[in-house]
Amino acid sequence: MKELSRINNFYQDDKVMDACSIFGMMDTSGVRFSGKPVIEAIANMHVRGNGLGGGFAVYGLYPEYADYYAFHVMYLSCEGQARVEDFLKQKFHVIHAEEVPTRPIPAIVNAPLVWRYFLEVKREGTNGQSEDDYVVDRVMEINTKIENAFVFSSGKNMGVFKGVGYPEEIAEYFCLEQYEGYLWTAHGRFPTNTPGWWGGAHPFNILDWTVVHNGEISSYGINRRYLEQFGYNCTMQTDTEVVAYAIDLLIRRHGLPIEIAAKVLAPPFWSQIERCSPEGQRIFRTLRQVYGSLLLNGPFTVIIAHQGEMIGLTDRIRLRPLTVGVKGRANCGQFGEATQACCHCEEYKRRGN
Repeated sequence: MKELSRINNFYQDDKVMDACSIFGMMDTSGVRFSGKPVIEAIANMHVRGNGLGGGFAVYGLYPEYADYYAFHVMYLSCEGQARVEDFLKQKFHVIHAEEVPTRPIPAIVNAPLVWRYFLEVKREGTNGQSEDDYVVDRVMEINTKIENAFVFSSGKNMGVFKGVGYPEEIAEYFCLEQYEGYLWTAHGRFPTNTPGWWGGAHPFNILDWTVVHNGEISSYGINRRYLEQFGYNCTMQTDTEVVAYAIDLLIRRHGLPIEIAAKVLAPPFWSQIERCSPEGQRIFRTLRQVYGSLLLNGPFTVIIAHQGEMIGLTDRIRLRPLTVGVKGRANCGQFGEATQACCHCEEYKRRGN
């Protein structure tokens, strides 16, 4: 065991490029539970991060405002806050607004101001757009045109909490032990090629889609340029952002089932496609032709979540594997080692969502 560090880090580099920790937990009956077990689980992987990013996504978080879009916004200046709030009043009915409660802790310094807003779309201003498309456009507008402000969470009855720090420190700072949800995901960050800043921490979100990621997406440039054709602007300076937008495009806007979306992001090798049936070959070749620029290169594992569902996906050769565990009939945790897995909330389905 004394030689383990030499095996894991053969050249004794002072920066190891294979860290990050991810975890997800869901009660498939839809019962909300405290975030304490999730915080404990991600804290057990403390050594996989370096304190430059941690975060959580919580679903079923705001039952009293479940029908409204919940924007979580980071502010770096009072001017940025004033401009965003004026913008929101013009574009939405602001049902409620408040500063996100925090507690001072020594580990968290230079934190931005974080507010949350519960919003209803002004139907007369949508010009025929769906409400979801309208919200995506407004998020992109804020993040690209208003300085010192970033919308980092924009779904209904859910929220993202993230920042610079270890995940257990972020949880303490945002008082997450006081919240409940039926689905939680968590991330501990070890940034490699991108800066460690508050907006760049995981999870990444658009509407109610969230993504936590371990690995490195070397195809970020072409993925980003493809998504820009559909109005998605990457502003958070890290590769994982493209996965959240790609999932929204493929599943929500283009109506693909998750099984097909997974084959777009992590398609079979050509040698595998050649062994498929003629119909299978036709499908995979079509996906490559239409969505080739969304193929994700590099080692990766992601946990994708949205209302009622949690999905695990790895790269094609499983360089960043996952483990799926189920306890009883309710709880499902994802962490460690498998390929593609999916958990559904049956209660959410029964409610017609």
